[in-house]
Amino acid sequence: MATVRDVLENVREDDFVEYFLFSNQDSENPSEFYGRLGRQVEDTVKENCKDYIWQKDEFHVISRNVNDLPPIIDNEERLPPHLYGVTHYGENIEDEWFIVYLLIHLSKNIPGLIARVIDTDGEFLLIEAADFLPKWASPEVCEKRVYIFNGEVHIIPKEKEKEIIYVGDALQKIRNNPHLSRASDQIQGAITSRVQGYPDKIQELLHQTNAYVPAAVAALLKERPSLIAPAISAFCHRDPVDMRACRAMRYFPPETRVMCQVKMTRCLYAMLLHHKYTPDRRTGWCLPQQNSPDYLAHSIGIKLACGFEILVSQCKVKDGDDLENDKGWLRYKQSLQDKGYFNDLLEGSIGYTRLETEAKDYYRAHAMYSQTPIGKTVLDILNNLEVDVEGMKRAENSLPPPDDDSWMEISSEDLDKILSERYGSRPNTSVNDISTHLSSFLEHVSGLEGVEHPLVNKDGVPLRPKRGVKKNKSQQDQTRDDDNNRISFDQEAFTCAVQNILDFAVPDDSWDLESEESGMSSYEDEVEMDLSRKKTGKRRESEGSQGKSELKQYMDQMDRELSNTTMGQSFHKKTAKGMEDSFSDIESFEPVDIDMNALKNILESYQAQMGGAGPASNLLGPMGVCLEGMEKK
Repeated sequence: MATVRDVLENVREDDFVEYFLFSNQDSENPSEFYGRLGRQVEDTVKENCKDYIWQKDEFHVISRNVNDLPPIIDNEERLPPHLYGVTHYGENIEDEWFIVYLLIHLSKNIPGLIARVIDTDGEFLLIEAADFLPKWASPEVCEKRVYIFNGEVHIIPKEKEKEIIYVGDALQKIRNNPHLSRASDQIQGAITSRVQGYPDKIQELLHQTNAYVPAAVAALLKERPSLIAPAISAFCHRDPVDMRACRAMRYFPPETRVMCQVKMTRCLYAMLLHHKYTPDRRTGWCLPQQNSPDYLAHSIGIKLACGFEILVSQCKVKDGDDLENDKGWLRYKQSLQDKGYFNDLLEGSIGYTRLETEAKDYYRAHAMYSQTPIGKTVLDILNNLEVDVEGMKRAENSLPPPDDDSWMEISSEDLDKILSERYGSRPNTSVNDISTHLSSFLEHVSGLEGVEHPLVNKDGVPLRPKRGVKKNKSQQDQTRDDDNNRISFDQEAFTCAVQNILDFAVPDDSWDLESEESGMSSYEDEVEMDLSRKKTGKRRESEGSQGKSELKQYMDQMDRELSNTTMGQSFHKKTAKGMEDSFSDIESFEPVDIDMNALKNILESYQAQMGGAGPASNLLGPMGVCLEGMEKK
């Protein structure tokens, strides 16, 4: 059972990636050794992170010695000394893969370094290479088996069933026999293709634009460009408490606005444009008309100013130690409640208050590792920064034009190209292919567990047996021996009953079920008569002749009712050559094209799905028909 401290330590947001760095060098003082190793890692990372703007947290490691750090969960493996880091990447998944690139680079340049990286999905490296994994690989089996060594991915192979592996043993296996644990070339290629392009790719992920911001904001971004990420995140995740600060604008008033160039990631730029915001005119903000060429710069500037104002206001709340208004504490407390930390105690009771006090103390001491007090940093820089408003106004005339943001719009052809590069191209499906798949699919037998996709190998497909064809004796014996507990019934009687239904052999008597001479009783007699005659080998000369009159009345009445509607005109008719000869005795008869009408309805249903799930894709999916690549005809 987890202790109170375990629960406090185990609360974390979902958008995080954890990384562990182990060294094969033994030292009498692990803390001192890993302290030096941590500084070497930080210096190497800093060289490769120039101009990189992190969405939420930066790459950062601390030395952890297992003798000083208790396990998070009771009975968990005690890890050997290592460097540990956790980064919350927020909305930008690219931060996670940039960390993978950094770990690969570190393992290449620091001898003996072995890295392990996981996220909320576990060993997410294997998810990227799922198409090339060995058959034994599963999320449960692969836990603690994936590492990065010498710039390559290593997977500890499974030696026996239900084998439990520990990190210490896995590290030893990689050091002793790295050639046995090295992943296949296909897996290496899948991971390499995902992180290729760094560090040059950093510039491709940036977007520069012009913004009309308060002079203090322009000075802050010039001094530390990375501050734009927490400012945009604060604005996009604002709440009514934050909006009170935006109405005051105490630290970044609109009177000193200047035009400047700002740099951010494409993810941040998309977030900023996605959030609509109309400022309060009483605060001095005024936006030009939306058709004005300056509207975008003014809108971006207002949002950035509000984001910085929110950061500073949150910092002031934390300085006053008012945790009840601290959003981070409120989220942390809610997570504790979800994990049963308060043991269902009544809020305000002695036990509840004691646990809440311990949680507050822990939050003040530790929780800030994942949420740096950026507001205090902003204030410290602002107090020591000289804002040259006049110089900024003179620089407005020499600003370069903003970057083209057409990358935010993507055509269907571009999307198909991206999907093709990522998942491979799919064969085009024509209209005739759909009809063929439908006909072929209906010729296959479905089991009790549902319809299965027809096998590609025709020899392995169980076709529906034709009427009158019986299984041979060996097949019947095998069927009997499959399961002795199956329900038995008279197969020939059942077949005969179904045959009558399919042949429309409906009796001509009354269908009053309460009458002893009802049509149902006659129907039962009909089944018994057919069964007896079938067993003696005799065939009725006029099978199904009785009952046709009543069925014909139903059909005639239906035809008369439909003849007064326009339903018949809505169907596609057959126009193939030779149809006139088949129906020459009927004036102006046009038979319905069943395949074409079925195809039309399926396509209309698929179009109505608007790219989501629906009946058309659910129907064609098991048949192996993909409408995304269908040719337009």
